[in-house]
Amino acid sequence: MLKNRRSRLKPFFADYALDAVLLTDLRNIRYLCGFSGSEGALLVARDSAWFLCDSRYTAQAGEEVQSAEVVECVAVRLDTVASLAAENGLNRIGFEAAHTTVSAYRRMTEKLSGIELVELDSKLDEIRICKDTAEVGQLKSIAVLASQSFEAILGKIKPGVRELDVAFALEFEMRQRGADGKAFDFIVASGMRGAMPHGRASDKVIQSGDLITIDFGALKDGYHSDETVTVACGQPSSEALEIHAIVKTAHDLAIDAVKPGISCKALDEVARSFIRGKGYGDCFGHGLGHGIGLEIHEMPTLSPRSTMVLEEGMTVTIEPGIYIPGFGGVRIEDSVVVTSDGCALLTGVGKRLLVL
Repeated sequence: MLKNRRSRLKPFFADYALDAVLLTDLRNIRYLCGFSGSEGALLVARDSAWFLCDSRYTAQAGEEVQSAEVVECVAVRLDTVASLAAENGLNRIGFEAAHTTVSAYRRMTEKLSGIELVELDSKLDEIRICKDTAEVGQLKSIAVLASQSFEAILGKIKPGVRELDVAFALEFEMRQRGADGKAFDFIVASGMRGAMPHGRASDKVIQSGDLITIDFGALKDGYHSDETVTVACGQPSSEALEIHAIVKTAHDLAIDAVKPGISCKALDEVARSFIRGKGYGDCFGHGLGHGIGLEIHEMPTLSPRSTMVLEEGMTVTIEPGIYIPGFGGVRIEDSVVVTSDGCALLTGVGKRLLVL
């Protein structure tokens, strides 16, 4: 499987006339060779690969790394890269410019002075954009865990409870069910705070009648889930019911429109045009969604500015919302995988309005 993933580098070798690619971004390293630690580098040539680490990670790399030779570096890692390049005739090496700081680049040019360094832009990250069967399975598993965790703590969402208490309970439930941690800082935005799309859980006490937007996700084996549910604490107002119904319909229309070949811009417009037609166009300011995988936000982006087109195997969120200052807001989000003729849900909480 990892050899197959490495084959996705072939166009870069051809397009940039490379002898090798040097990867330092840990997500790309994990994707290509399996290493889950916090430091290392991967040098990939056309027919060979070397994973470089110091003695702290040699044993771990021996267990995890596949399709690459583990090389323990006792000196500066770039010195080892230089040695491997000299031994194997690697004269032109591409590197991840989007993940390289200015100071790191200066060190590279100093230590690899006899090597021609080629900047590879963010397109290199697109090797991860279409998920294989194993990845889809991992994403589905962690999404189900997160969804079930949310449903298990619904009884804790009630008047008098702080937003932070809800977030803590949800994270604890996820960890009890086997998650490595939370995918991001949970958004728990109740009442007027619901007008903040990124209103992280606060000390605010939930009141009867509040709408509560809860955006949550779990992390397991490097993969993330992402889901948003808006619930009502007590009987919601007629305006709240109307806004929730609009967002729910926009969400459903967008999911029904997901298929290979649709542009990300056009998919965004499916939800956006419906919300606009109901008079709330100015209240939906963010994009419809984003890719999800080894990063919580990765390519593709579903927005009016996107130039990408959906392909089978892409995993994306669908998350329209309406946010009204002084009132509150509603967001509804599911994560889906693009299939040959549409999409399949990864997340599992029903999106009708729950009145708690």
